[in-house]
Amino acid sequence: MSTTGAAADPLAALGSLPGVPESVESVRKAVDRVYGHRIMRRRSNEITSEAALRGARGSAALSGADWALEEVRRRTDFSGDDEARVMGATLRLTAEAGQLLSIWRQSPLRVLARLHLVAAASNDDQVGRPRKGAEPVDEPLVELPLPSAEEVHGRLEGLSELIIAGGSAPALVTAAVVHGELVALRPFTSHNGLIARTAERIVLVGSGLDPKSVCPAEVGHAELGRAAYLAALDGYVSGTPEGMAAWIAHCGKAIELGARESTAVCEALQRGAA
Repeated sequence: MSTTGAAADPLAALGSLPGVPESVESVRKAVDRVYGHRIMRRRSNEITSEAALRGARGSAALSGADWALEEVRRRTDFSGDDEARVMGATLRLTAEAGQLLSIWRQSPLRVLARLHLVAAASNDDQVGRPRKGAEPVDEPLVELPLPSAEEVHGRLEGLSELIIAGGSAPALVTAAVVHGELVALRPFTSHNGLIARTAERIVLVGSGLDPKSVCPAEVGHAELGRAAYLAALDGYVSGTPEGMAAWIAHCGKAIELGARESTAVCEALQRGAA
C-alpha cells in the first residue's frame, strides 16, 4: 500500500470501501459474543492462553508447519527439522507480542525488528533489520513479486507514519493493512508471514477490539486455507478497491472464525470438558 500523496487518513478511506463496513460490524458482533460469555468473567486468562496456543498453531500451519494442536501442546523441543523450527518461532512470537503493545504506537519499526530477532533466534547480521540490496528472502510459500529493498524501506516508513499518526480507521482495516503490507513487502530475510500475523494480532489487541487477545485471527486464516489466503493477498497487492476490500473482508472472516473458536472453548469450559 503506497501512502505517497495519499489523503491524510488513507486507512479511514479504506473503511468505506464496498462491503468493508459490513465486515467491520460482523467482526464487532463476533468479538462481543466471546466477551459476553459468562466464562470470560471468571476464566478469561485460560481463554487467552488457549487462544494464544491455537493462534500460534494456525500461523505456523500457513507457513508450512501444519501440526495437530495436541502435538503443539505436547512438544517441548522445537529445534529439530524445518517444521519444528517454524513452530518454535511462532510460539516465541506469540509469547513476545504481549510485551510489545506499549511500544507499537510509538515505534512500530522497532517492534517489527524485535519480532524478527525473536523469530529467527540467531546472531546472523541479517537478523533484526530490514533486508538490504539483493539479500535473498526465505519465504517459499509466498510467490508474490518481491519489492526491492529501496521500495521496502519507503513503504515501511509510510506504514510506520500511519500507525504513529493514528486515525479513525476501524481496527479491522488497520490490522488487515499491516498484515497485508508486511507479507507483500517481506521486509526481512525470513519469517515474514509469521511476523505479519503477529503484527495483525498486536493491532487487534492494542486497538481495544480484542484487548484480552481471545479472538485469534491466525486460527481463521488457517481454517480458510492457504489457497484462499494467497488469493486474498493477490487482491491486496493489486491495490484495486475491489482487491483491497476482498483482503479486508478475508481478514474479517478470519477474526470471526477465531472468535468462534474461543467461544467453543468457553462452552467446553462451561461443560467442564476442558
